[in-house]
Amino acid sequence: MNTGIYKEVQIDTSHRLLHYHGKCANLHGHRWKIEVWMEGEPAPDTQIVIDYSLIKKVVEKYDHQIILNKEDPMVPRIAEFHPVITTPGDPTSELIAVLIRDDIHKTCHEMGIKAKVTKIRVWESPTSCAEITE
Repeated sequence: MNTGIYKEVQIDTSHRLLHYHGKCANLHGHRWKIEVWMEGEPAPDTQIVIDYSLIKKVVEKYDHQIILNKEDPMVPRIAEFHPVITTPGDPTSELIAVLIRDDIHKTCHEMGIKAKVTKIRVWESPTSCAEITE
């Protein structure tokens, strides 16, 4: 039997878009709302698909972090003072959705959890989000 679950997590990060021409090319911050829908087989002993706190833990890896394109010339300078999470391209809401989805899938695989992300939304403002569905 497949069961669906939903978890919302909010995080604060800063980023900039290296290849964008406009305000978002400047380093700035967001309060991101991450919505995760998952489906899977509940574990026979607990009847839990995946612990909500595990989803939160995976997402919170990004909380209060600076996220930059690995090619951004700011990376080495900022890294002298604060850790930087680097991405394989500009850290847009679209890419962050992919990265978080992949992080959750990797965690599930490593822990033997039979669940997958079926939809994820990454809101960078109350009116703007990226959504990935499987």
